[in-house]
Amino acid sequence: MSVDDGRGLPQVVIVGRPNVGKSTLMNRILGRREAIVEERPGVTRDRKEVEAEWLGRQFRLVDTGGWLAAGTELDRKVSLQAEAAIQRADVVLFVVDAMVGVTEEDSQAARRLRSVDTPLLLVANKVDDEIHQNSIWDLVRLGLGDPYPVSAIHGRGVGDLLDAVVALLPHPETGDVRMVAPDDDSVDPGRIFSIAVVGRPNVGKSTLFNQLIGEERSVVHDMPGTTRDTIDTAVETAIGTVRFLDTAGMRRRSRISENTEYYSVVRSLKAVDKADVALLVIDATEGITQQDQRLAERVDAAGCPIVVVLNKTDLLTTEQREELSHQLDRKLGFLPDVDVHRISALSGRGVPKLLPSLRSALIAYQVRTPTRKVNDIVRLAQQAQPAPGGARILYATQGAIDPPTFTLFSNRNLPDHYLRYVERQLREKLDLGPTPIKIRVRRRTS
Repeated sequence: MSVDDGRGLPQVVIVGRPNVGKSTLMNRILGRREAIVEERPGVTRDRKEVEAEWLGRQFRLVDTGGWLAAGTELDRKVSLQAEAAIQRADVVLFVVDAMVGVTEEDSQAARRLRSVDTPLLLVANKVDDEIHQNSIWDLVRLGLGDPYPVSAIHGRGVGDLLDAVVALLPHPETGDVRMVAPDDDSVDPGRIFSIAVVGRPNVGKSTLFNQLIGEERSVVHDMPGTTRDTIDTAVETAIGTVRFLDTAGMRRRSRISENTEYYSVVRSLKAVDKADVALLVIDATEGITQQDQRLAERVDAAGCPIVVVLNKTDLLTTEQREELSHQLDRKLGFLPDVDVHRISALSGRGVPKLLPSLRSALIAYQVRTPTRKVNDIVRLAQQAQPAPGGARILYATQGAIDPPTFTLFSNRNLPDHYLRYVERQLREKLDLGPTPIKIRVRRRTS
């Protein structure tokens, strides 16, 4: 079951046909470039939810893909996402292009909206000056009340629109929002951890994301690049509340052919940098590719624990399964003790087993070890294998978590291969699993 950051904020949903300026309006309200915007239809496909504020009232602003009554299978799925968002909305902003006037798609959407028992504001976008002000009155025939003229790109009229939005928002509820109590051995109950679902395009990330959160939150289609932006949802689980982030498929820079895809990849990398754990999704039918390797290296370099998910394994033959096991050792052997899950995101087979691995990764990610224990491990490691050239670790301590960070004080410079040895000893003795470890060395001359 989804939660709204544990805060129960009201939702303001932006809907409308493609290319009327919904994402531009969202960015204008937020005061930053949060949604990807490009001058062509179909850029936004999933729901994008971000916390916003106006006149001291906080709410969740939801951007949706273009709403069409007819079209391709992908258009239908995008429209269903918009309709699902409307069902949960406290206020709906129906955006139309005032310069184009009422289109057949606008009329069809308006007929559906008239049957929705939710406060609605008709937004006439692209009214950039007083000269075009009178063009908005043709929109009255949609039967949705008087339009609010705005220019999302310039900000004209947006303040008046937000005043009307705030007036329609439900009064804040008092009391605490119910949360599922985590198990005794769970992660920090006072913190929402972020779990990024990453991988190449079309490997099943959005299908897995929908399985994890228990609803069709991301648009799923067999065309690569369906997910354009990073979509996040907080979910109550047995380990507390975690935030799953569905990211756009990441490809080599030389293969990125358009601005929209470039910004999608940038957002995905930002999500990885902020994530506490990454689910690296790999298409088992294609094997582990060079791009999968590069993504694993990129996530590992960000200091983010990795859980490897081999999707579509139900489609493999026995020989293909054996070859995949060899590829894991050969191509992803540099990852430290990662958990590997063989699943079918489409059917849900094996997906529930991901949660224990995520629990272990999160607990290890925030582990804090007493200084005495750290020094005992380092002392025994040096006794078993002394450092070369008379170098010696005099003292060791853990200075930080997320990920565990250790500082070694030595009398001389320690070679890289010896630092790797010490890291392995710390990882094994502290049972840190796939969690990255940072080691800093300070040389004492006295």
